[in-house]
Order: sequence, then C-alpha cells, then structure tokens
Amino acid sequence: MARFLSPLAGRGRAGVNWHKTRGSVMQGQYLSIIGEQRMSVREPAKKAKKSELRREAILQNALKIFDRQGFANTSLDDIAKETGVKREAIYYYFNNRAEILLNIIRPQSESLVAGLRDIVNSKASFQERLYGAIRNHLERFDRNCLEMTVSLRDVYLEDAREVRREMDKIWRSYETMWTDLVADGQKKGDFAKCGEPKMIAFGILGMCNWLARWYDPKKTIAIEEVIETYFSMIAFGLVKERARRPVAPSEKKSAPRRGARSSPVGIALNAEK
Repeated sequence: MARFLSPLAGRGRAGVNWHKTRGSVMQGQYLSIIGEQRMSVREPAKKAKKSELRREAILQNALKIFDRQGFANTSLDDIAKETGVKREAIYYYFNNRAEILLNIIRPQSESLVAGLRDIVNSKASFQERLYGAIRNHLERFDRNCLEMTVSLRDVYLEDAREVRREMDKIWRSYETMWTDLVADGQKKGDFAKCGEPKMIAFGILGMCNWLARWYDPKKTIAIEEVIETYFSMIAFGLVKERARRPVAPSEKKSAPRRGARSSPVGIALNAEK
C-alpha cells in the first residue's frame, strides 16, 4: 500500500532543518564576533610588548656602542643601524642621545642608592655596614659591568651635561649616605679618626670606581675576591700592626684647595686626561 505523507509533516521536517541551519549560522556569527573581540583585546597588549622590546633593543645596542666607541663618538645613526631600524624610529622612543644615556645609567644608579640606604639604616654593626656598602657598590660591576663603565666614563663629557644635571640629584644622596656612614662610625668609636669623613668616603669610592678602567667579569678575577680584598684593605689596612712605623710628612708646597667638589661616582676616573 502506498504511503502518503501529510503536507504538514513535510513542512515540519523542513522547518526543523531550517531552524538548525539558521541556528548554525547565528552560532558561527556569534563565535566570529567573540573571536574578533578577543583579538581586539590582545592586539594592544601585543603591540605594547613589541614596542617595549624595541625600546629595550635600542638601549642595549646603544650601550654596546657607547662602551665600544664612547658617547661622544656615537650618533643616532650608529644606534639605528646597530638596532636595524631607521633613525626616525629612534625618535619614537627617545628625543636624543643624552636621553638614551640617561635611561641606561639612571636605573643602576637608583638601585645603587636604594641598596646603600637599606644597609645604612640596618641595625648591623658599623663594620658590617661598611662591608655591605662596599659589596653593594662593587657587585654592580659584575652584574651590570657595561652600564657602570659607561656611567663612570661618559657622563662627565661635555656632550652629556643634561645627563649630569639629572644624575647629580641621585649621586649627591649617595655621597651623603657614604659620608654619614663614616662619620657615624667615627663618632661611635668603631672607625678610626684618620681623616675627615667626606674625604675618607670619597677615597673609598675612588678606589671602587677605578674598576671601570680595568675590571672585566669575563677575564679577570671574580668579583667576590675583589670585594674581600678591598674590604680588608679599607677596614684593616695593608701594613700589619707590628710593622707600622711613624712616617714623616713631606714638606708642604701648597695648601690644599678647599671647597672643590665632585660627584662620588666620578672620583679618580679622569686621570688619563
């Protein structure tokens, strides 16, 4: 017997298929919109990360060139070429060479000051604070050797006056903390009163800063040995107590010039001039 399907039944099946198709289309459109929204959220973050990586690449390449040929002999074209970008791209991140130099050396200097502040404000003995202050300073040459070298060598050039003005604010606070550490140690009786506190502080910093002229973490002795040796010389002296004898002062030819001032970071670094 032949079977006949009701028109309503046929339309019902077609209706079901139509709804399924319409539902699939709408679901696809919904997922597409969600995907676009997610992409629109990720896109700015992706661009920001790329921009930050480019900025860091400029700083790192500039640091290498400054170390190799000096700040005065480096142009923005040199930095752009080393980074693989056009000169105009540098201006998106920095206004000039001085701003690049400042962004290289300021983070290390601020970290140096923060480290010393923690040490001088601690409850440790003055001997331990002195050791910590020396370690805080010298360890920078191991972890951030190029930054410290460029900072100590190039910031005193005529071309870097803008950088020097900015960094003086940071370095003066560092100088004051070192001087206060020596003065307080003398007042307590833990440090010998062998000279004026500021002169002693600058003398220590001058000795430490000279590492910028000779220290290479890849070729020379370990920084730990430098720290221990320098601390031993500063705290206990080179001449043993049993061998110490009075030394007659040499004849004075001229009175020392008073009032002269220099930043502690640049002490004894221009001897070649």
